[in-house]
Amino acid sequence: MNDIIKRKIILDCDPGHDDAIAILLAAGNPSIDLLAITTVGGNAGVTHTTRNALQVCEVANIPHVPVYRGCSDPLVRKGETAAEIHGESGMEGPVLPEPTRSAEKEHAVDYIVRTLLASEGDITLVAVGPLTNIAMAMRKDAAILPKIKEIVIMGGGTFGNWTPAAEFNIYVDAEAAKVVFDSGVPIVMMGLDLTHQASATGEVAEQIAQIDTPAGRLVNDLLIFFRKTYQDMFDIADPPVHDVCCIAYCIDPTVVECKHYRVDIETKGELTYGMTLVDRHNVTGLAPNVQFAYKLDHSKFWGLVKDALAAL
Repeated sequence: MNDIIKRKIILDCDPGHDDAIAILLAAGNPSIDLLAITTVGGNAGVTHTTRNALQVCEVANIPHVPVYRGCSDPLVRKGETAAEIHGESGMEGPVLPEPTRSAEKEHAVDYIVRTLLASEGDITLVAVGPLTNIAMAMRKDAAILPKIKEIVIMGGGTFGNWTPAAEFNIYVDAEAAKVVFDSGVPIVMMGLDLTHQASATGEVAEQIAQIDTPAGRLVNDLLIFFRKTYQDMFDIADPPVHDVCCIAYCIDPTVVECKHYRVDIETKGELTYGMTLVDRHNVTGLAPNVQFAYKLDHSKFWGLVKDALAAL
């Protein structure tokens, strides 16, 4: 039997209920080589998101995957959190184990730069929080740009969920998003158009509740809390697990369908700050810079998640 060719990824995240499920999917699928987890302020402050990442690593039993704490604040603006959705800690609901280790001493941005420069151009950056760490790394050393195989981003869309125009991750640090989207690096964008299809339906929740592993029990608890906050905040009964789409794509790109579009980031609009302008009809004439994911294979997606949870 041929050995599985693992896809090397650095997961930049702000756990976060759906971030936690993304970590578990990456840890539980044999085709992913999770090099490291880097954290950023977003769903909660970076102290909370770093602790949350370490706690999920305990559940996933991946002590070999280092966690690097990253930026606490956006490039320009004051940071915001999503306590309304994720609670004050960023991951309210489940009872999580105490971390048995700490984050690494090296800053996440320094780790990203160092690791990419030493690589053979075979590392994918998976960014499922605000893009502050990634933009800072690009600014620190532009020599990393040709070393990035691909950036898979959860963010943006043709509609908003934090303002009428903007999705949360892009809104928190639109200046950072602009740096990344203008970088010339290959980008796959999992915006709300795609991630809202990754709904944890009642049927899915029942199936996950039957997975009697530490990871399965954690996700069951996460979804119970997440379901209530999505119902209260957005009147959406089946919560979408946005960030998990990025890992699913890295495992099996056929789980989504994409189109090549131009996407630009609004940083100056009074009402549209953080908007991702998706040029679906090429009205600007600008060269496409993003593979825009627009269709999800719901069954295949949740199959990957359930297999990973059972394996952990």
